[in-house]
Amino acid sequence: MRALKIAATGMEAQQTRVEVISNNLANMSTTAYMPRRAEFVDLMYQQPRLAGAVSAADGSMLPAGVQLGLGARLSTVTFDPAQGPLKATNGQLDLAIDGQGWFEVTLPNGDPAFTRDGTFKRTGEGRIVNSEGYALVPDIVVPEDTKQISINTAGEVYAHFDDTTEPELLGAITIALFANPKGLEPLGSNLYRETPASGPPVMGDPTDGGRGRILQGYIEESGVDPVREITELIAAQRGYELNSKVITAADQMLGTTTQIR
Repeated sequence: MRALKIAATGMEAQQTRVEVISNNLANMSTTAYMPRRAEFVDLMYQQPRLAGAVSAADGSMLPAGVQLGLGARLSTVTFDPAQGPLKATNGQLDLAIDGQGWFEVTLPNGDPAFTRDGTFKRTGEGRIVNSEGYALVPDIVVPEDTKQISINTAGEVYAHFDDTTEPELLGAITIALFANPKGLEPLGSNLYRETPASGPPVMGDPTDGGRGRILQGYIEESGVDPVREITELIAAQRGYELNSKVITAADQMLGTTTQIR
């Protein structure tokens, strides 16, 4: 019976949905995490009778056909690039983007990667890096005798010293924009890589083109809504149970058939 295979695809779909939800809940405390959503599509249809076909009985046209679906399959697992809530930390190198932009960092192999996670650190050489040690782009080096770092909303980084009253401009942080941020490839560690689907990064000043201003002393928290995730989890669980009941019903029908003498 086709019902067994169809219900099996439904159970697989709901299981994938639960796995995505569990990953979201596991990242409730991950900085700048963007919750994922599983999207599904229906499988191809068997059409014993096409709509609009001519009836062999009297030559009239059929107003509707016969379409038998074969179940569901996973289409994509995408993320919502909406900005998460901001949290004040007062850290000098804790940065949040109040907008749709992305920080750029350089991977060990020299390739660029992009992140919304602005929890930057300062190395012994004075370079500004992320939590994995990847340098921020552009590469900014803070002098050893710097007493305080200030970063304005335009991304300009200033160093303050004890022996001078005027701060020294060290450089300016640029922000990337993508035509389709949902097309970025996640690498883990809050990093993403450009793909043909995302389009190339368009770099610019934070305040230009809707990239978003940079806020020093803030970080972007996870965008996971626990209430929504629990609601989705309950719905996925019920969907899984209903598909399992279809398999049970189909099995009972097959058992009844085999007992006919």
